[in-house]
Amino acid sequence: MSRSTTLYFNGDILTMDDDQPKVQAVLTGGDRILAIGDEAELRAGPDRIVEEVDLRGRCLIPAFIDPHGHFPDPGFIALFRVDLAAPPRGDCSTMAEALDRLSTKAAQTPGGEWVMGVLFDNTAIAENRMPTLAELNRVSTDHPIWVIHASGHNGVANSLALETQGLTADTPDPVGGRFGRDPQTGALTGLIEGISAMGDLGATDFLIDGARFWQGFDACRDNYLAQGVTFAQNAWASKRLLEHFAGLPEGHDPGIDLVLLPEAALEPGLSQGKIDLDWPDTPYFSLGPRKLFTDGAFQLQTAYLTTPYHRPSNPTAPSGMPYCDEEEFAENVTKLHGMGLQIHCHCNGDAGTDMFLDAISDALATNPRDDHRHTVIHGQVLRDDQLHRMANMGVTISFFSAHIHFWGDRHFDTFLGPSRAERISPAASAEKMGVPFTIHNDASVTPTRPLHLAHCAVNRRTATGRVLGEDERISVLSTFKAQTITAAWQVFQEGERGSIEPGKLADFAILTHNPVARPELLSQTRVARTIRRGTCVYRSE
Repeated sequence: MSRSTTLYFNGDILTMDDDQPKVQAVLTGGDRILAIGDEAELRAGPDRIVEEVDLRGRCLIPAFIDPHGHFPDPGFIALFRVDLAAPPRGDCSTMAEALDRLSTKAAQTPGGEWVMGVLFDNTAIAENRMPTLAELNRVSTDHPIWVIHASGHNGVANSLALETQGLTADTPDPVGGRFGRDPQTGALTGLIEGISAMGDLGATDFLIDGARFWQGFDACRDNYLAQGVTFAQNAWASKRLLEHFAGLPEGHDPGIDLVLLPEAALEPGLSQGKIDLDWPDTPYFSLGPRKLFTDGAFQLQTAYLTTPYHRPSNPTAPSGMPYCDEEEFAENVTKLHGMGLQIHCHCNGDAGTDMFLDAISDALATNPRDDHRHTVIHGQVLRDDQLHRMANMGVTISFFSAHIHFWGDRHFDTFLGPSRAERISPAASAEKMGVPFTIHNDASVTPTRPLHLAHCAVNRRTATGRVLGEDERISVLSTFKAQTITAAWQVFQEGERGSIEPGKLADFAILTHNPVARPELLSQTRVARTIRRGTCVYRSE
């Protein structure tokens, strides 16, 4: 019995499968890949070809996978928040512009309702500082106002926002966080640093109800599909956020597939069914690794380093800070590892990475486990000895290679200094040492743009054009594998997606050029079409 099929042919088809890296044609049926190989043989096969897609010399690859991000936060920003991004991410370059945008939003917002500014970067704005409580009070005293940093690791609140959150001068600093205080009076300055101190203010779904969640979801989905991404992550899912996702109606296709990374604090209750969560029976959302943190962000100099920052901004913590108690952190790793769960851990600095690797080493000594795929997230300044250790321990890495473009010049001049900046996101070193790696944008910190991300890792140029670490450049093919087959493998999805092989999902991106064959065309390459589960969901023509 024949099946209705679609044939893709007449282009460069790159499978990302080392055993059969390039083929003439691909045959799909429904949401699956039926066969790959010689075009004439596929045409002569038993399946009736209903649709033909003539690639016209373009390039077909597996659809891109987001290896680390916070879907659907970019949709929330587009619809509900005030974008304060400075160049090169945005066009808000002065404090006056930022305050004016907040004032405009406040004028459009009923009194008492929150005004939230996002993507503010004190290292990129002309004044090189965060807004003050007094400045935000001048914007409005009738609205709680919260401005969160581009990194998502600190922010500034006005007086009404502090009051609404119950924060006073008597509120103690939590482990891994701190509240800004006037050195003379002890009064709060509005600055809140660290995820533990921000609490709900740092949640990606802050101020988001059920209706807004799905509006933001749809906006974010459409943006991702236009970039060739069909499988994305929410890499820090609280119980409240999981409840939003669990609201997906039974049998409904949301238009994109997701893996959700629950907060580690939800375990063991989540796995034991002790947390009230009515999870839908859906093939589109799955629970993946559990998420931990060891440190903060380079822009705030809270990433935890073994040696001080090049130009320390905080003399009391010149090497940054851990976000957690080391003993408690190690206990969490041991617990999760012992439960058979995979761990993705945010480790920006090398000292933060040491904490994670030490904890994994102890957990493996107590409870040996093959193929655990525990993953360092960001790992921006990994040392060679750490990479060697990771290779031996079976630990993988997802590099934040977009930092090279967006903050590379500041790494060179301020955060890390020339020698360490040259080593940021050392993908070539990881490749040489046999450490599997992916690359990511960490949306909404930087926008999900897989082709631009590939450019960052291939050419390693900062926003001003400086080449940052020529020896750490990798090939276009390596960047594509890092965003397809290795990204699938990194969350145990390689049997379903990530390469063009029979039996896998028919998820593809059709590119205008083949930059693997001609790397000089990478900057000109665009996504022409996105196919998800056998259906074209985006077309640029």
